[in-house]
Amino acid sequence: MQLISLITDYGLDDHYSAEMKAALYKNCENVRILDVCHNLKVYDIFLAAYYLKNIIPSLPDDSINIVSVNNYYEKYPKYLVFKKDGQYYIGPDNGIFSMVMEEIEDPHLIDLDKCAGKQVFQIYAHAAACIHHGLPLDEFALPVKEYNARLGFRPVVTSNQIKATIIHIDHYENVITNLSKELFEKSRNGRSFSIYYKPNEPIEMLSRHYGEVGPGETLAWLNAAGHLEIAINMGKASSTLHLFANETIQIDFH
Repeated sequence: MQLISLITDYGLDDHYSAEMKAALYKNCENVRILDVCHNLKVYDIFLAAYYLKNIIPSLPDDSINIVSVNNYYEKYPKYLVFKKDGQYYIGPDNGIFSMVMEEIEDPHLIDLDKCAGKQVFQIYAHAAACIHHGLPLDEFALPVKEYNARLGFRPVVTSNQIKATIIHIDHYENVITNLSKELFEKSRNGRSFSIYYKPNEPIEMLSRHYGEVGPGETLAWLNAAGHLEIAINMGKASSTLHLFANETIQIDFH
């Protein structure tokens, strides 16, 4: 049974997410739908990209991953469909996928002339149904050489410094940045470092997990998703340290 994952900014108070799921069930037989998140902050493609990046490794092969966030990003929006590393992806061509993967191989744009309906949920359900029924991408989408790519998800890096951005405050008020483990270690190159976050004492070591410091103490670590995170063991880092989304965390190497 094929799995379809959904990441949207539709919320749960309206009918939009149910409408999407109903269209998928109507057009695709024997599928399971995984609701990753529908309560994203509206239009927040950075957080949607973070959620997508986290869920991909846990999904079975041939899953269809629909990201429906900030669909109307321009007057005549376009919708991407492609396959990468055994997974299918469907969503707006607004740069969201470029923030998760460095390169999209063989990207296609959904051919809207072949869609029975023109609402976003109908377009995505049509593309998912085509994939589910084994149609090659060329049968319902148009190959393109270029797609919308964004660099804003990546930190600003110089020889001795990284400026990362807070992209998410989770349920526990842990503060998660867009700095990946790979980029941190590459830039660090074995050097010492200081992590500056507002007028607080810098953090100069990475913990392996929350329990390496005492309750109420601040720590930094590379979390399970491989992102730099600032947290307080059994505490609320965001409100305690006054750290919020879109603010800057600075890492100096010395």
